[in-house]
Amino acid sequence: MRSVLCLVLALAGAAQAAAPEVPTPEQVRAGFRSSEAALLDRHGEPVQSLRIDMAVRRLPWVELKDISPALPAAILQAEDQRFYEHGGVDWSAAAKAAWDNLFRSRPRGASTITMQLAALLHPDLRPGAKGRDWGQKWDQIKAARQLDATWTKAQIIEAYLNLVSYRGELQGVGAAARILFGKAPSGLDQSESVILASLLRGPSASPRIVSQRACALGRELRMPATCGDIELRILVALGRPQLAADLPPAPQVAQRLLTSGGQSVRSTLDGGLQRYAQTVLRQQLMSLQGRNVHDGAVVVLDNASGDILAYVGNAGDGEVDGVAALRQAGSTLKPFLYELAIERKLITAASLMDDTAIDISTPSGLYVPQNYDKDFKGYVSVRTSLASSLNVPAVRTLVMTGLERFHERLREVGLASLTQPADYYGYSLALGSAEVSLLELSNAYRVLANGGMAGPVRLSSAGGPAPATRRVLDPAASFVVGDILADRGARSLTFGLRNELATTFWSAVKTGTSKDMRDNWCVGYTDRYTVGVWVGNFDGQPMWDVSGVTGAAPVWRDVVDYLHRDAPSRAPAAPPGVARQRIVYQPALEAARGEWFLAGTESPVIALVDDAGRAPKILYPGEAGIIALDPDIPKNIERVFFHAQGAAGLRWRLDGTPLGGAEGDYAWHPVAGRHELALVDDEDKVVASNRFQVRGNAAQR
Repeated sequence: MRSVLCLVLALAGAAQAAAPEVPTPEQVRAGFRSSEAALLDRHGEPVQSLRIDMAVRRLPWVELKDISPALPAAILQAEDQRFYEHGGVDWSAAAKAAWDNLFRSRPRGASTITMQLAALLHPDLRPGAKGRDWGQKWDQIKAARQLDATWTKAQIIEAYLNLVSYRGELQGVGAAARILFGKAPSGLDQSESVILASLLRGPSASPRIVSQRACALGRELRMPATCGDIELRILVALGRPQLAADLPPAPQVAQRLLTSGGQSVRSTLDGGLQRYAQTVLRQQLMSLQGRNVHDGAVVVLDNASGDILAYVGNAGDGEVDGVAALRQAGSTLKPFLYELAIERKLITAASLMDDTAIDISTPSGLYVPQNYDKDFKGYVSVRTSLASSLNVPAVRTLVMTGLERFHERLREVGLASLTQPADYYGYSLALGSAEVSLLELSNAYRVLANGGMAGPVRLSSAGGPAPATRRVLDPAASFVVGDILADRGARSLTFGLRNELATTFWSAVKTGTSKDMRDNWCVGYTDRYTVGVWVGNFDGQPMWDVSGVTGAAPVWRDVVDYLHRDAPSRAPAAPPGVARQRIVYQPALEAARGEWFLAGTESPVIALVDDAGRAPKILYPGEAGIIALDPDIPKNIERVFFHAQGAAGLRWRLDGTPLGGAEGDYAWHPVAGRHELALVDDEDKVVASNRFQVRGNAAQR
């Protein structure tokens, strides 16, 4: 016994030596980092968390007042019953432990809560594979004495509960309570508290050992719960980390914005809208499973600021980000084509388009576009052609505007994914052969919503000044296109009057389906918001019998209804430069109506005349058109075909050189440079002329 007393006195003497410097409670708390980062919505409300540190699982620091009193009581009973009486070291317990360690095969520890905290705060005090040596024990005692002298008991127990490991990677009461019991630390009951206290001596102990310790501790605390009850709670708790977690509402946004543990980043998202959009997308995909549709994405933009209010990258069961993924755009590019043609005054919303079969010669052969329903409608107005998404009129419009110019326009409205030159896509670009992302496509529609002003979107810094914008579209032409996209009567030729696109308030919307039914889109805008929806399959499988109004449109409709549940959307005011005109068709191909025109292009009568009655006009190449030479076509056989209307009795003249009669197409061997093509009469008087450019390629230069 004397040797034991000498050992205790030696330790006590060592404790009187200079104590190591210990941090303050404020320093410890400031240095604590959660393994999770928090994503907040625009209102500062939590949306979801993302685990950053994979070595340990910690949640934010929990104050003692927010921890159930049952837990400190259970831990003090198990670990340090004289915590409030000793000065950091329990010398009585140390003497008993020393005595037992001399005469028992199973050693007994005497570390107080304060001593354990000292080891948690000082890495060099933590035991090695063979435990602590005498030097570490002396330093641990000195650190514990210093802690007790400078910290309050409440601060010591609070720090201990937040820093100690409970099970596996779970460190701190916040993570232990949330992961093992699915609740906040304030909600822990007695049984859960004794389970956590029993894990401290052996965080990796088997459920049987934990049950034995918890039952014994429960008896000491005279708990009403039986050992059987506690054993069942342990089995459930230790299996909980493998249970399915709640569906995260914004994982793609969290991955983008959260980079370090303990972060709290405010996004532009609206938490309620984000969850609603995710829910309606999942519901729609469940209803479409029988049609082989499994994936989807939704994005919502604020028209004024560019804030992304909702960003649903997928239905919640995959890693693919459908908002950023590139997919074929389908007919969703047509509004920008018609806007370009109207802006250049090549057509008006009232102009008649020829929806009959057309063959276009391309380097790879004839391009023969067809409509979605494999039917042709004859002569239809531009309004009907766009609203009802007819393909042949769109291709004819692209021939008028020029492929290069349309490609350039798509880049101007923000479709940066069009990285290939225009001739790579060919005339199928009018029908959406290019791949775009849902985010950039939706932001391009936001340009239309804002009267031709383009600006970037943002996912963070909600509430700051809106990013700068620039004009890329004519406001008058943008207004006319928006009016067409809002016209349920004009779209009825293809979609009928009753469908998911027909909202009870003003909205402009367009659907699109890519080749082989692989992608289905619905993108549109109201006076305040732009909403884009895509459905399909990330692996590229085709859908079965899914149209624009049965695939993505129901989700789009639900989301815009939610956005305007309190305030309906109102039609935009007509900008300067547009005029309203009552029109009639001769013959009556469409009903008489009021129509919007760019000022100076209005006409009260839209008459269909045969070619002989039409004014002479060069249809191809168009004015200021750009023709790119194709390096894959041998130079000696490449040709450009000049095409005109009302050209009976007229002749072609190029750069002052006569070419021949203009009644039919003229095959011209293209030469790089700027050219002027003219139609001239018998007196060599110019009746019509166009200037165009032929661009050479690197191989030919």
